[in-house]
Amino acid sequence: MAYKKLILKSGRERSLINRHPWVFSGAVKDLPQAENGEIIEVHSNHKELLGYGFFSPNSQITCRVFEFTQEEITIDAAFWIGKLQNAFNLRMRLFNAAETNCYRLLHAEGDFFPGIIIDVYGAVAVVQVLVRGVEQIAEIVYQGLNQLGFSFIYLKTKQNTQLLEQVEQGSRWVGAAHPMPITVLEHGISFQVNVETGQKTGFFIDQRENRKLLAEWSNGKKVLNTFSYSGGFSIYALKAGASLVHSVDSSRDAIALCEANIALESMQDKHQSFTEDCFDFLKRIDDDFYDVVVLDPPAFAKNARSVPNAARGYQNLNALGFRKIKKGGILFTYSCSQHIDKDLFRKVVFSAAAEARRNVRVLKQLSQPEDHPINIFHPEGEYLKGLMLLVD
Repeated sequence: MAYKKLILKSGRERSLINRHPWVFSGAVKDLPQAENGEIIEVHSNHKELLGYGFFSPNSQITCRVFEFTQEEITIDAAFWIGKLQNAFNLRMRLFNAAETNCYRLLHAEGDFFPGIIIDVYGAVAVVQVLVRGVEQIAEIVYQGLNQLGFSFIYLKTKQNTQLLEQVEQGSRWVGAAHPMPITVLEHGISFQVNVETGQKTGFFIDQRENRKLLAEWSNGKKVLNTFSYSGGFSIYALKAGASLVHSVDSSRDAIALCEANIALESMQDKHQSFTEDCFDFLKRIDDDFYDVVVLDPPAFAKNARSVPNAARGYQNLNALGFRKIKKGGILFTYSCSQHIDKDLFRKVVFSAAAEARRNVRVLKQLSQPEDHPINIFHPEGEYLKGLMLLVD
């Protein structure tokens, strides 16, 4: 099949040669006469084929490359299902289904399949289609998921996105619907997940290993879990023998789900939840009360323009956290803002420690787990960063 061609400006092919999958509008010399979402060829100014990608004429990212090659290839259903199969094979090496049956199956550029995210909750696959090109091959994706054994597929539309396109169809079941909520396992711990109404695809799968790490430091401790959502960190702390856990979230629905999850494990006696703004809660409680504090807010920086305000927000939050933790306590702090890189986040936390006048040591740098792989040529995929801190 002959594909239409996008031609780069002279000298702008270097990033493609280095396999960065995004072609920005400023690098383009000649646009193809192609529709939004159409598969196109990307060529250098010397007409050399560099790869194939999804065309997005109205986006700052004009093309998202899914295959780097200097030779013509066949892009058919088998091609896409092969990408799914490769991603699935990796996850089968990572997880024992008897212990963990919720994970990320497909992580966009991290699995060389830009514009799509797929999370698994037992027999349910939750699909987020982020660009028109993937929307046009969605039926092939669903077919591939069925072949991998996923009987239920939920298409969840990503809202309010800045760089990615909004697809036409809203969230819906593709075929039969699975009753909500779903009870899943993570490291042998039960959680209830509602993929229809929950944040992200239903659960914050990317914090799985960080929750397990928290448990190792929670036995006999007083633990504060801010922005607690459905209580993931709280449940791990309680299972590990924490003496007291407080979960704080401004959403009543999130707190209700948190309490339901804690009831699954029958651990209500050492837990208390608060439906309150986390900043307000931290301001009103006593200093030096908690042994372990978790600061896991939503993304403060939705785009590059919001980075200065977001940095101030992270600094204020961490300064409050440092004041509420006992001497010798452990603070876990995170940012899931793609636009806040690791260096900036560390500088912000440094400023917060100086403001709170606490001695702070980094025990561990934290990131996303193995089922959220980072394409080494696409550092933007490393969106989750965190620090495990000892506060003196």
